[in-house]
Amino acid sequence: MTINTIIKEMKGIPANRLEEVYQFVHTLTPKYITSASKRKKILSFSGAFSDMKKSDYDDFMKTIKKTRKELFTCNVNV
Repeated sequence: MTINTIIKEMKGIPANRLEEVYQFVHTLTPKYITSASKRKKILSFSGAFSDMKKSDYDDFMKTIKKTRKELFTCNVNV
């Protein structure tokens, strides 16, 4: 199958369905597949802290913010 064959077939698609076709084609690109895979991995952690006491969670968040600030505000000379 060639791209020209696909394009010929696409000419018969009604104009009101072109957006749907575009969205589908977009899901087949490697960039979309990678981001969808990453999104799925990230969402697998949702609710991970739901059983933590609020005070413990607040302490955890303070520590995370402090650590990020210390790690990512330093000047690096290359």
